[in-house]
Amino acid sequence: MRVAVLSDIHGFDLAFERVLADLDATGPYDAIVVAGDLCEVGPNPRRVIEIVRERNLVALRGNTDDDCATPSYHGESEATVEYVQQQIGEEGMVWLKTLPFDARITPPGGSSPDDDLLVVHANPHNNLVALEPAYDDDQLRSIFEPVRAKAIAFGHVHICYVRTVDDHLLVDVSAVGNPKDGDLRCKYGVLTWDEASRSWSAEIRKLPYPLEETKAEMRASGMPDWDKAYKKLKRATYGKRTVAAQRKLEKKK
Repeated sequence: MRVAVLSDIHGFDLAFERVLADLDATGPYDAIVVAGDLCEVGPNPRRVIEIVRERNLVALRGNTDDDCATPSYHGESEATVEYVQQQIGEEGMVWLKTLPFDARITPPGGSSPDDDLLVVHANPHNNLVALEPAYDDDQLRSIFEPVRAKAIAFGHVHICYVRTVDDHLLVDVSAVGNPKDGDLRCKYGVLTWDEASRSWSAEIRKLPYPLEETKAEMRASGMPDWDKAYKKLKRATYGKRTVAAQRKLEKKK
């Protein structure tokens, strides 16, 4: 069994289409799951929703999807949320609100729930607290336990990593739309179940980003502060947070 998990498209439809083309080329997959944060930040949130629905993909609700589905939302990215709401309309907002929190996949020959692949946006309990790559095992346990699943795949933090904590395989699939690990490539995860060993393994796939095409789309879209958003996209980093996380990951290897 092979399951593709992608997350954090954030309205970047051209990056999304690049990942889907790679999925078409490397498939078939037994399931494709989009782990939330579909719309906010990028130039074409409406098209992202259209693609998800046209392909009948399993889609989960991320924290920014909650923001965009709330008409009265007021926050740091209020103008961006208003842009998304205008683009997707009331019907799109209702659709975001109805998306499930998680997806659970029981592999062939596996025992549910202990052998399952659990896909969430941030962690198994809420959409806000991040499973940070720099955390030690105890810190990660304090966030994801208690949970019954052999593998947990997620996004939210746009830094990819694969790690085992106790009997759990943790897979941060990073972001399709705006990676933040200093590597501007579209990223997604492929999780493979081996029935003989009753175990999951994971691969992070990385694809060239359609940067120039995306820049042109952002400029023409009418989105607020497109130039600032483009600079953040191109920088592909959280800044000091990314540097610290990467250093800790390297020490653990």
